[in-house]
Amino acid sequence: MFERIKTLKDIGYLAQDISILHRQYYKDTGELFKKHQLNPTAACILLTIKDNQYINQNQVAKSLVIDKGLAAREIKKMQNLGYLTKTAGVGKSIILNLTDTGQKIVPVIQNIRKQWWETRFSETGIKPDSPLISAIEKVVDSIVSESLE
Repeated sequence: MFERIKTLKDIGYLAQDISILHRQYYKDTGELFKKHQLNPTAACILLTIKDNQYINQNQVAKSLVIDKGLAAREIKKMQNLGYLTKTAGVGKSIILNLTDTGQKIVPVIQNIRKQWWETRFSETGIKPDSPLISAIEKVVDSIVSESLE
């Protein structure tokens, strides 16, 4: 296997490293989500709806920094699966809501995600209170805030 340079490297490699994590998460969890007729992106959308009452499709796309078309396709699939519904909001806004079935799948999704990260952390010795975690959260918050403006 390739040996990584152990010295301080260009911070630009962080994006590459995060992409590697992202792809591996999708590979490792894809089959687990597929058992529930979901994929990792759909799972993230459901969690976003669970965490944000009165959220619409556009806000979901912005908060996850995903393409509006992808969000629309995934939301339509989950609506057809009975995981969510759409209701009228203020003005022309359409609010996304989890159904009872959607509410029941959320803990399953959360567990899949949690188990994957706990396994990765335990394999590498990273603790959940690592400064790395708060640093990544700060950068993500900054990106999401910009996309919501």
